[in-house]
Formats: sequence, C-alpha cells, structure tokens
Amino acid sequence: MKAGASSLRYRYRRILTFFLRAILTFLWWDLLVRRMLGARLVNRLARDRYRRIARQFRTLAVEMGGVLIKLGQFLSVHVELLPTEVTQELAGLQDEVPAEAFAEIRVILEEDLQAPLAQRFRLFEERAHAAASLGQVHRACLPNGAEVMVKVQRPRIREMVETDLAALRTVIGWLQRYPPIRRRADLEALFEEFRRTLFEELDYLTEGRNAEQFADNFQDHPGVRVPAVHWSHTTRRVLTLEDVTAIKITDYAAIEAAGVSRQEVARRLMETYLQQIFRDGFFHADPHPGNLFVQPLPWPEGGRGGGRALTPDDGKGRGGEKGRPFRLVFVDFGMVGRVTPEMREHLREAVIALATRDAQRLVRAYQALGMLLPGADLDRIAQAEQAIMDRYWGKSLLEMRQIDLHEVRELAWEFRDLFFEMPFQIPSDLLYLGRTLGILSGLAVGLDPDFNVWEALQPFAQELVWEEVGRAGERVPALLLTLLETLRELLQVSLRLPGRMDRFLDLAVRGELTVQVQPATGMTRSLERLERSIVRLAWMVGFVGLLLAGVQSYGAGLDHLGVLLLAAAFLALMRFLWLARQ
Repeated sequence: MKAGASSLRYRYRRILTFFLRAILTFLWWDLLVRRMLGARLVNRLARDRYRRIARQFRTLAVEMGGVLIKLGQFLSVHVELLPTEVTQELAGLQDEVPAEAFAEIRVILEEDLQAPLAQRFRLFEERAHAAASLGQVHRACLPNGAEVMVKVQRPRIREMVETDLAALRTVIGWLQRYPPIRRRADLEALFEEFRRTLFEELDYLTEGRNAEQFADNFQDHPGVRVPAVHWSHTTRRVLTLEDVTAIKITDYAAIEAAGVSRQEVARRLMETYLQQIFRDGFFHADPHPGNLFVQPLPWPEGGRGGGRALTPDDGKGRGGEKGRPFRLVFVDFGMVGRVTPEMREHLREAVIALATRDAQRLVRAYQALGMLLPGADLDRIAQAEQAIMDRYWGKSLLEMRQIDLHEVRELAWEFRDLFFEMPFQIPSDLLYLGRTLGILSGLAVGLDPDFNVWEALQPFAQELVWEEVGRAGERVPALLLTLLETLRELLQVSLRLPGRMDRFLDLAVRGELTVQVQPATGMTRSLERLERSIVRLAWMVGFVGLLLAGVQSYGAGLDHLGVLLLAAAFLALMRFLWLARQ
C-alpha cells in the first residue's frame, strides 16, 4: 500500500465514491421505490442488494487496507444494526489482510531500534507470522535467547489513516442530514471515539502500557496470561512481546485434541470479561480470534482426569466441569475500553435486572446509560422487555440465534409502535463495549453451542446484589438522615394540607373549580404520524397524477403543457422526498 500524495488523493476519491454510490442506492430503493411499488418487492430484492454492497466494500477494504479494514471488522459484529448478509460478508476481513514486503519493514525496524537488524536480534523471520490492518507480526529471537513476537507498523500507515478518516468524516456529514440516523446516533461523537482509538493503536508504547495494566489486573488469576513486554526493543512503531505458543481460540479441533474443555474455555472467557467490565473498568476491546489463545498446561499429578479436583489454575470454572488445565492468553492491547465508575454502576444495574427478570429496572438502567431518546415511552419499553424476557430468558445463545422468524414477526407486530419510533440511540462511550460483547457472543457460541449466558450471569449478579447490600449497610447513617429530612418535609406538607383542602372545597361549592385535561402523549404522537402520512400520500398522488398528465400531453403534441406538467411533477416529488426525510 503506497502512500504518495497522488495515491492518497486516489484513496480519498475511491472511499467517497463507494459510500456515495451506496447511499444513493439506499435512497433510491428504500425511500423512493418502496413508496412507489411497495415494500414487498423491495424486501424481496434486499438480500441480494445488501450482499452485493457488502462484497464491494470488502473488496475495497482488502485493496485499500488501513481504516477500511478496521471499519469492516467493526461493522461485521453489529448484527443488531446491519442485515445478516452484510455481517456475514464482512466476517472474514480479519484473515484477508496481505502482509507488506519485508524490505520496507526492515527500514522501520532499523530506524526505530537505531541499529542493524542483526545487532538487535539473533534471529528474525522475514515471513510475517500474522498481518493486520495497521501492522504485522514476525517471530524473532533476542541476543539473550528469548523468543519473541515483534509487531511492526505498516509503512506510512499514519498518512493513510488520516486520509481515510477525512473521507469518513465527509460521509458522516452526508448521513447526519438524514433525520432518522441523526436522532438515533451522534455520529460525530462516534466518529471522534473511533478516531481517538485508532490513533491510540498507532502508538505501540501505549499498547505496551495497556498490556501491563491488564496483566496487573489479572495477577491473582492464574488462568489468564498476558505476554511480557520487552521494553528494550519497543518504540512507537515497534512492539516486542514474549512469544507465547498457544492454540487459536477458534481452532476447536486442536483444543479438543489437547484435552481442554471447550465449555470451560467459553465459561472462563465470560468470567474474565465480567471482571474486566464490572470490577476493573478496563477491558480488551478487540477480542477477535487472532487475539485470543488457549495455552494447555501439564495434567495435574494423578494423570489424565484423575487425582485431585482441579483449581482455577487447572482449568475448572464455576460449573465444576473438569478438563485439562489451561490458560486463556490475551494479546494485542491496541484497542482497549474504559468504563467509568458511574457507567459501571449503571451496567451493574442492567446485569442484576437481567438476572432477576426485572424489566422496569432494566429500562431505568437503559435510561441512565443514555440509551433511550428523550421522550421515550418508558412503560411501553418495559412491556416489550418483559415480553422478550418471558419468551427468551434462559435460552442458550445458539437457541436465540435459531428463533423462528414467525415468532419474531409476532413480537414485532405486538410492539409495532416501538419498532416504528425506534426510541433507542447509541452513546459514544458504549461504542466499543457493544462491539466487544458482539464478538464475545460469536466466540461463546463457537466454543460451546449450548452456552447459556443467563446461567453465566446469575452467579455474578448474586455477587453484585450482595455487594449492593453491603454498600447499603455502610450507608445506613446517611439513609437515616435522609429519612428524617423526608419526615420533616412530610410534616410541613401535612400542616398546610387542611387549608388547601378548605380552598379546594370552597371552589367546588361555588362552581369555580376547573380541571385541565391533556391528551395522552402516545395518542398525540399517533395523530401527528397519521397527519404526516396523509400529507405525504397527497403529495405522492399529486406526483403520479402530474407525471401521467405530463407524459400524455407530451405524447399528444402539447409540448409546452407537457413540460410544465412534468416540471410540476418533479417539484411534487421533491416535496414528497423532503417530507419523507422529516
């Protein structure tokens, strides 16, 4: 990937051209054709259309590299936002990134380490062990004999990232003009979060510090390992880590052949992320298969399956299932997420609500996290959440992915008002947390098709509840003061109540009592939607009528009248599209 001035301009134009074509395709089919020919025809052709656009993006991303690879990887796990055809097409982007020529990699190594390669390494493999969007990894051996993995940044990657981000900022400006998108996501904030994280990934010194912080957080958990950083061979563009030979977490055959329980790997993966998010407030935000490994350990004394009960160090999780001891190995800490104490508290509330099937509490947690639009109907959302819990609570992830489409349609019809309004939004501080949970869901199902997230959450939720009780005990003195203050205010209100009741009854007797009645918020919104739909329909009927009249007039030789009618039809169409955007 060359990054000269002309090639950077070419990148910028290619990216803008692709997204402009994709947006125009969406506007044509989903706004215009859908209203003229009906949703049935558009929906019938949608799958092929989505798949074709995703395939074109994938081809462009592999060719261009840089930010587009990162964007594709990010989109591939958002099954809640994008059609399945898109996410499936983008899922393989992680393994398609080509490596750079070693001659250019050598230049970066020798510039940053300030010495010929032979002086800094006893052995250095020229063939890349792995390649990613921003860098690639080579096996090597230090002069002291330590085996290491060396991550080297791609040549001129910073210039390419800046160019790609400039193009994406322009695209976001286009998307922000579409009200449904503007209402549901602050794209500018999401873009800034994406940009900040990308530039953090370009600083390997920061990545090294992230790895050490993660290792410190898990220093008391012998079932988790993080490769040590060799700071003597690390710079902003070069990161040298201890070589931890292990099995890729998606190599299920190798995991089973080693005698490790796939179910225990899935369980430990979930447990480590619960600790990262709810205890540490610092989590690995890029848990794709290339960054997670399983390291088998020697069997405990007594042989395979025999002897003492296994400890967490030996591979036993909460469920007590035995298997060969193993460690879960995390690598690549360029992308990490942080959870503030306030956000952590709200997330804990959401977990407790899910574990106890408390829909009202869950909606309050959504609201506290900023996931609901202002004016959202909280009671209606709670009803929908309760219905979802009643239907799907306790099912495994695989079972939830195989839910009958007819059942989903029934649920969607029951809560069609919510589906129409879509009262949810995406806070920027939850961007990478949502992405991480999406990837974890896929990994857990792959490791253990029967993995039940509800069972995994319940013990942890119980711990959170007991912690909550303990904190409440510590707050008893403050609670007593609050109670006394509340009683004082209640007494003041009680003393004023007789006088107010007397005035109320006096007005009622004289016939001067007035009662103000306002329509329900939901009814007002429904009437407003109906009014807008009627206006849009009128403009569409006008467009079709003027179009037909113009074509007939033109065909009958009334050229001037035909042109006038067609121009009026065009104006009616523009008015209709403007109203549709509103």
